[in-house]
Amino acid sequence: MKFYQVYNLCIASELELPELLETNSEADVIIRFGTVDITSKDKYDGGKNIVGKIPEVGEFFIQGGREIIIEPLPNVDESLLRTVVLGPVLCVLLGQRGLLVLHASCININNKAVAFMGGSGWGKSTLAAAFHHHGYDVLTDDVMPIKITENKALVFPAYPQMKVSPEALISLGKNTKSLSKVYENSRKLSYKFPNGFQQNPLPLQQIYVLGKGSKHEITPIQPQNTFLELVRHTRTINSLTEKQFVSNHLHLCTQLIKIVSFSRFTRKPSLADLPKLVKLVESDIVQISDSNSLLSVS
Repeated sequence: MKFYQVYNLCIASELELPELLETNSEADVIIRFGTVDITSKDKYDGGKNIVGKIPEVGEFFIQGGREIIIEPLPNVDESLLRTVVLGPVLCVLLGQRGLLVLHASCININNKAVAFMGGSGWGKSTLAAAFHHHGYDVLTDDVMPIKITENKALVFPAYPQMKVSPEALISLGKNTKSLSKVYENSRKLSYKFPNGFQQNPLPLQQIYVLGKGSKHEITPIQPQNTFLELVRHTRTINSLTEKQFVSNHLHLCTQLIKIVSFSRFTRKPSLADLPKLVKLVESDIVQISDSNSLLSVS
């Protein structure tokens, strides 16, 4: 087994995960190969024990937020297997550990976490890559786990890699010839960045809910709509169905709305405008910080 660091956890894994940073810490989670009995209903409870099958990849048993058993299909593309383990499978495990896991990319602005939340193809990774290109550190790409306490929301960092379209990388001046696909049939490329990775957790300040429109603008979003967007973009919402987990998830969403600022970030399709989008967010963050300073003084 090799030992890796990701999402504030040490993972001991029989499956090699070269995307992750290696560590010497004591294991919080074990990933191993084994036999998964997907027909055994007594193992599945919609919460602490999850049995699942992903077509063309294999079967998985995720137990108690501490163990993942993998039974891959013969001759499965190993890069696809890693993508599934680091994505949907680990999302379920993080949910089992009491974290709110959002479909969001996240960057570091002034030692605060700023996130872009949206569905696949909405530009989360592209925006994070644009900010990284302008000197900002990246915390997460696609999977953003948040530990929520009464007065604080803390984002746990992922690993120094983003899944970005070749067109977006070319627009940022990156040489894509040496980059490989995320997996065999993926459109996106694996963009690894040894520099500019935020390794320590950061308090979450702002979430931008991404949308598409005819112009670039950032607008307020009502709390009831914010709640719906959080539920919509929770990574584990279809897997952790046990009543206690669902109740806890709704409570975490409610708490997050009280702690973090939310805005709607609408953009028109234009890779050439990425520098404008960076400046638009930078200006908005300054306004939010100034507003918070005035509130604290008053």
